[in-house]
Amino acid sequence: MSVSARLSELGIVLPEPAKAVANYVPWVRSGNLVHISGQLSNDAAGGVLGTVGVEVTPERAKEAARMCGVNLLAQMSAALDGDLERVERIVKLGGFVQAGPDFSAIPAVINGCSDLMVEVFGDRGRHARSAVGVYRLPLNFAVEIDAIVEVR
Repeated sequence: MSVSARLSELGIVLPEPAKAVANYVPWVRSGNLVHISGQLSNDAAGGVLGTVGVEVTPERAKEAARMCGVNLLAQMSAALDGDLERVERIVKLGGFVQAGPDFSAIPAVINGCSDLMVEVFGDRGRHARSAVGVYRLPLNFAVEIDAIVEVR
């Protein structure tokens, strides 16, 4: 099944890719790798803000990580002129969770994005990963995830 068919089956419409808000670019291609800057847990409704384990439930945080994944897909699409079929492999995800003092289920949160990559790309979506709890994320978003993607 094509990537676009999988996205349609999952009910995912890619948003406009987020513009950079500081002195960086949303993605950089070097050879056959695309490095995508961290994508926040935002969407058209405003996204998921707050601290996981305090204002944000673990279940909502996992949904937030999936939002990050959708935003990563939008950046991949921009980097590949709209052709996600050119994705050879999701190489690595770097996940950051704005975590409360007693919250330690960071990997379970980041699974929201990891699961999406496998749903969309199948085995090409299996990746290496970091899952890190942090004190604060930009603009108080609950989750931020960056990616390295192999492309053709």
